[in-house]
Amino acid sequence: MTLLSWIAVLSLLAWGWLLLGQGLFWRTDVRLPARIPPGRWPVVGVVVPARDEAAVLPASLPSLLAQAYPGQAQVFLVDDGSTDGTAETARRLAEEAGDGALPLTVSSPGEPPPGWTGKLWALGHGIEQAQAAGAEYLLLTDADIAHRPESLRELVAAAEAGGYDLVSQMARLRTATGWERLVVPAFVYFFAQLYPFRWVNRAGGRTAAAAGGCVLLKSDAAHRARIPESVRGALIDDVSVAREVKRTGGRIWLGLAERVDSVRPYPRLAELWRMVSRSAYAQLRHSPLLLAATVVGLALVYLVPPLALAAGLVGGSAGAAVAGTLAWAVMAGTYLPVLRYYGQPPWTAALLPFTAGLYLLMTVDSAVRHHRGKGAAWKGRTYA
Repeated sequence: MTLLSWIAVLSLLAWGWLLLGQGLFWRTDVRLPARIPPGRWPVVGVVVPARDEAAVLPASLPSLLAQAYPGQAQVFLVDDGSTDGTAETARRLAEEAGDGALPLTVSSPGEPPPGWTGKLWALGHGIEQAQAAGAEYLLLTDADIAHRPESLRELVAAAEAGGYDLVSQMARLRTATGWERLVVPAFVYFFAQLYPFRWVNRAGGRTAAAAGGCVLLKSDAAHRARIPESVRGALIDDVSVAREVKRTGGRIWLGLAERVDSVRPYPRLAELWRMVSRSAYAQLRHSPLLLAATVVGLALVYLVPPLALAAGLVGGSAGAAVAGTLAWAVMAGTYLPVLRYYGQPPWTAALLPFTAGLYLLMTVDSAVRHHRGKGAAWKGRTYA
């Protein structure tokens, strides 16, 4: 066997492990657990940090104000230094929602102090307001997330029935443009590969993660884990919050959403690139060694199979061609459930190596930007 054949076999073995040994990350059947209505519906404060979100609020905020929640709930939108009229837009939408809508409070805490990210500073302000109003649960949701009318009710019912301190759903991201259809399903696929939902949901397990667009958090658990102060500088704040909640004895649950959708458009590759690259290197703890290992790992797992197949056919290496074909087939097979979840045609599973190559370049770009001093840039702010 040639060296290329051995590399292709190593890639195939890696896919065998990913298929069976990585928490069945590729399955999409982890949905909200049993939703039994509680005897008493707890008070909920919905906290929405928003920075320059006037464009998306009309598609998201009315859905929060229209929640069909049997108990007491109110929405706290925290304007994080917006310059586009976010606060005014929110107030106008609340007036248009009418008397039957959830009450809305709009506030602004000012610029974050050193050591805080803007989002977490805004979240902290909103959490304080919600807890002062007697909130027993906090729904932390982004300004670009739309909720179906029963979303809050089902989140609370699941948390109460399962005894969870944190329940998070990964919102269904938009897939309207060609680039969104190519990149977005892979984003969910890679996230689940890093944080297999079954491992996250295992009581006593070490894996912890959440999806920041939709996090229902018990107020007691937030107080015990000192949220958000304990994670005030985190760039990947959702995962950090889940880790602190689990570390302090809380039970957490994470799965795919059925009634929660992102309305933020990413029409061009440039927007999707920025979404990934602004925090990719932070995921690697800004470590050059982890970056190098990630690049090698992505190349071995995702790029070697099609390259081995092509090189094997051209060079007459049957071993490389067969191993590459089998690895590519397993790769595509594990990607199919996510594509079905997003309503994409099955044949696009074959494009995963190309998409993985884009993510590899985004990760390298994230590291380059960090070492140039640009850090994680988001809406006019740059974090070292």
